[in-house]
Amino acid sequence: MSKSLYRTETKVLLEVLRELRSEAGLTQTQCSQALGRPQSFISDVERGVRRLDLIQLLDLCRVFGVSLRTLIRRFEAHLARHDLAPVDEEE
Repeated sequence: MSKSLYRTETKVLLEVLRELRSEAGLTQTQCSQALGRPQSFISDVERGVRRLDLIQLLDLCRVFGVSLRTLIRRFEAHLARHDLAPVDEEE
């Protein structure tokens, strides 16, 4: 497997994050301010320079006004469009 930073799945996740920020009507600066971070933080995230952990994703979801579950569902829907079906698990 290639490094996750260069995988299509990473590009898809970044696309979803940009969409959610845009749908929330936030600029990178506004989003960064809500997180208490510099604007370059969001820029680096959206360009794939900076990776996020689960807690940081949760923080972003709160700023966007969506649940983590919404982020994951959107991510999985985008993966399906790229013929990258997520693992189907029983809940």
